[in-house]
Amino acid sequence: LRTSRWQPVTRLCLFRHTFPQELGERKRNKYFLRLQSGGSRLDSWLDGRSKRRVSWRSSHNGSVKMCVTMLFRSRFLFLLAVAALLAVLSLSLQFSATVRSRVSTGPVGDRTRERRVEDPRWSVRKRQKGRNGAGAVHLIPATQSKEDGMVAKARKRILVDLYTAPPRLDPIYEAYRYCNVPNKTDHGLEGHAPPDYKLLSVHVMIRHGDRYPLYAIPKTKPPPIDCTLVPNRKPSHRLLENFIKHKNIASACQLDGPLNNIALLPSHAVCEMGELTQIGVVQHLLNGEHLHETYIKKHKLLPDNWTTKQLYVESTGKSRTLQSGLALLYSLLPKFDWGKIHIRYQWSTIFCSNNCDCPMRNHYLEEEQRRQYNLRVKNSLLEQTYIDMAKIVGIPTRRLRAANPIDSLLCHFCHNVSFPCTENGCINLNHFKVIKAHQLEDERDRQMKKLYYKYALLATHPILNQTVTRMQRIAQGKRDEIFTLYSAHDVTVAPLLSALGIPDASFPRFGARIIFEIWKNVKDQKHNFIRILYNGNDVTFQTSFCSGQKAHSKQLLCPFENFLNFVRKDMFAVFNSTNYYDACHRRVF
Repeated sequence: LRTSRWQPVTRLCLFRHTFPQELGERKRNKYFLRLQSGGSRLDSWLDGRSKRRVSWRSSHNGSVKMCVTMLFRSRFLFLLAVAALLAVLSLSLQFSATVRSRVSTGPVGDRTRERRVEDPRWSVRKRQKGRNGAGAVHLIPATQSKEDGMVAKARKRILVDLYTAPPRLDPIYEAYRYCNVPNKTDHGLEGHAPPDYKLLSVHVMIRHGDRYPLYAIPKTKPPPIDCTLVPNRKPSHRLLENFIKHKNIASACQLDGPLNNIALLPSHAVCEMGELTQIGVVQHLLNGEHLHETYIKKHKLLPDNWTTKQLYVESTGKSRTLQSGLALLYSLLPKFDWGKIHIRYQWSTIFCSNNCDCPMRNHYLEEEQRRQYNLRVKNSLLEQTYIDMAKIVGIPTRRLRAANPIDSLLCHFCHNVSFPCTENGCINLNHFKVIKAHQLEDERDRQMKKLYYKYALLATHPILNQTVTRMQRIAQGKRDEIFTLYSAHDVTVAPLLSALGIPDASFPRFGARIIFEIWKNVKDQKHNFIRILYNGNDVTFQTSFCSGQKAHSKQLLCPFENFLNFVRKDMFAVFNSTNYYDACHRRVF
């Protein structure tokens, strides 16, 4: 050992293992200092002690102990070994967690097992439970047979594809999005296109702005909200004061039928049911201002001397839709003139005009309502929430459910007003979260069952067909009705989004907008293109008729012919029909 190159380390090892324990700490330190200086007395003492107490079993064991001793002696090598050990443990834990996630139960596990059965490259071998009751699942690559009958080489798969469930939506966050509190930084992608394209026409459908509830919770005080317009009250807009002043000359505006009996501005100190609030007016002043910057200033869609024929406006017979449309037009149009405004009356909330006779549309709507009822009955937490709220209010549960309490609670939430209270207690945020969470679950279930999708196709065909016809005229060179505005409701916008096949579209918030833009390539006069935007986001290539266009074409925009074929023919394929009348009157079994 003394002739070894690790003599100092060996001496230290032998010293620590052979030093008598009965000696005191003082003597031990003394000998240790001499060991470090390499004294001869310690060498002789080690020789004697090593003969009596040290016995190495083999030269191999001696070298191992020597390496271990060297490892602990060198601080750098020790830290390096610890780091390598931790890295190996981390990789092992990550791989085991990945394997467990692939075979876990629940929605994710179910999809994983289905994927595993379909893929012949993988087989699952289950280890039987041992004494400790624990079981393990091992994924083993199985031999893959080629088409010509030869056996392919089995390859070990290291990285595993993860399948995760879609993230759960936060009810409170979604409620804030639904409120759509006015924000000056809210912009969109309207009017964005390559430099060689020219904008021909724009068609806009909006949902009215923030409103007072349509339903009241029985035996509770309604939310104290003032519906008069006050420029100094927040939220406000720089054009709000002038918009209010223009009310005096609004009599020059041309309104059809029942619209003449509706006030052009909200004016009640205590809001009436469904009345537009100041927040709702500001929402559409902001919408119009944003569209003005894009379509008027940038693309010069309407000149300063625009005429009534260049504008087409249509509204339902509700004050909130009429007033929302006027607020948007006021901040949109250059040199706003009440005398040039002509607003048509639409009696139907789905804008079906003279094509509303569709028995199968009503059939699918009834099926959709039945689906909603069945989903609500299965939700035990929602039912218990309604029971608790009914006890607080002091009415039967059935009566509270019929009052649609979420409509009133959303008004409290959006206006930062405390939830209603009675002698028995207060409705709290937890009640609100449960009901809102059920709404989000209902939206997911609705997309899966496709009953609402069939209803939406038949409900929106009249308005889509009218839009396509107007776009065709403009593409042919006519300059009439180049800007179209439909002021509508959530029950108008939601079916339109569903019929277009946009899977990720959220439920229409207050002040929501969906826009159709038609473009022309300056270098290619024969073809026209379409863009579809929802709340400022480009959803053109999410639609069912343009979803595969971007991947298989060099065109940056969706051809207008795709939209035309969808409205005139493709949207009836699910009903095994070729036209709207046949789809409405043929019962599908």
